[in-house]
Amino acid sequence: NVFNYGEYIDEQVLKNFEKEFGVKVNYSLNSNPEEMYTKLQTGTSFDVIVTSDYMIDRLIKEERVLPLDKSIVTNLDQLSDSVKNLYFDPDNTYSVPYLWQNVVLCYDTTKIDPVKVEEKGWDILLDPALDGHAFIYESPRDVFMMAFKALGYSMNTDNPDELQEAYEWLVKMKQTIHPSFVTDEMIDGMAQGEKWIAMMYSGDAAYASMENEKLAVWAPEQGTNIAIDCMFIPSNAANPELANQFINYVLDYDNAMMITVETCYTSPNAKVLEDVTAPGGEFEGVEGYLPRMGYEKDEIYQFVKLLNAETPELLIKVKMQ
Repeated sequence: NVFNYGEYIDEQVLKNFEKEFGVKVNYSLNSNPEEMYTKLQTGTSFDVIVTSDYMIDRLIKEERVLPLDKSIVTNLDQLSDSVKNLYFDPDNTYSVPYLWQNVVLCYDTTKIDPVKVEEKGWDILLDPALDGHAFIYESPRDVFMMAFKALGYSMNTDNPDELQEAYEWLVKMKQTIHPSFVTDEMIDGMAQGEKWIAMMYSGDAAYASMENEKLAVWAPEQGTNIAIDCMFIPSNAANPELANQFINYVLDYDNAMMITVETCYTSPNAKVLEDVTAPGGEFEGVEGYLPRMGYEKDEIYQFVKLLNAETPELLIKVKMQ
């Protein structure tokens, strides 16, 4: 039983795993880490879950994650240095990077001046000229990250006043441009020109820009996230041995290559990453495929009790304004 985000795997990898191991993969989808956490709270059993770094941080602290069996998960040596030594699991005791990305702006250069986007960054979403022309990804932490960065705050703040300011920024955005809050619908939506701009995951933006040459991708200078989605085995998994086999299988070069080519998200496999960005590679020169790294205002999400408790409800209130 595998629980993952939508549009986030090559289905042939699942079929090949089923054939090689003589099993059936029950593949379920969730929209965001908060939805996944709620599912786990109800006692639903999954064997492998893919979710965001800060949520795995929380689950490890709550002792709801099984350690990996490294006699089975032997492909850890294929990981890129960029995704090693993560703060919440530095030795990959409990989790393995799956794909990684930034949150970016993806926009139509025939509708919006690139100079304006690069100047304003996240604050471009307060421009009345964009009324009715924007997608926003319906993910509480990502939406509030955007507001925190626009205001010059850390996206891992635990300051209630800063959270309130971010909420007010988002309400202003909502009332100014009336964006469509969606999930995977924005991928084809931007590729087909339904909207002018989107707050979007970089892998989705890379795909959309490959499909539509009018689109550009920009990581605002106010800062953004470095998000590393990881695979883990929850403590109530029914088939932990098979779960370890699945994780190891996904890490392998051929399968990692299939997944990154299908999803356009950045692979954690070092050799895959090298090959797809090299001259003649699938993502040579593609904006958005490689996340911005080493920029001082970018951060990795951490589990923050205040944000985890408040942002889902506050996002609902923003959408109601």
